[in-house]
Amino acid sequence: MNNHFHPRRFIVFGIMAALFAEPAFAISKGKAIELVERLVGEISLMINSVETEMELTSTFERIVAKYADMNVISRSTLGPRARGATESELKTFKKAFQGYFARKYSKQFQGFAGSQIILKDSKDRGKFFEVGASIVVDGSSNIDVNFRVSDRSGEPRFFDIILEGISLLSSERVEIGALLDKWQGDIGLLSKDIEELG
Repeated sequence: MNNHFHPRRFIVFGIMAALFAEPAFAISKGKAIELVERLVGEISLMINSVETEMELTSTFERIVAKYADMNVISRSTLGPRARGATESELKTFKKAFQGYFARKYSKQFQGFAGSQIILKDSKDRGKFFEVGASIVVDGSSNIDVNFRVSDRSGEPRFFDIILEGISLLSSERVEIGALLDKWQGDIGLLSKDIEELG
């Protein structure tokens, strides 16, 4: 199953850097592939139709909210401190992190028209499926990217992207962890901080 995508560095999703092996429910290989196909299709449409940076960020945030498991991703980026947080703190952080993520990574999509993303194999990792793809860039070597998909939250969602062997979720976990240390573990202050970042 092939699909076309225009970003050259899906680091862009960066977002989400890495992670967790949270238990999934009964997701099937077909559902995982279908999710990634739809995700890639919407990103491709976004890149071809959105012109301004503000529109790009807004559109990308809607795509992230639709296809990413932000509950799992946001908790994972907080690490062990998430276990001691209140529901209110987690909800506020999730909203702030989603906006931060959209601002930070949507910028990577600008100027990448002309590339393609081709879906390849899919592997059952036990607790999730990993859908492989290759980003074909004119005049450059292909970029390998893998989407990790589970239905831990009740429906298929991606919770991490592995770009050429590097987990984007784990990268964000390191960055958010450093900011959390800066605010001495105060998740409320961290949430306010990242509202201005990205």
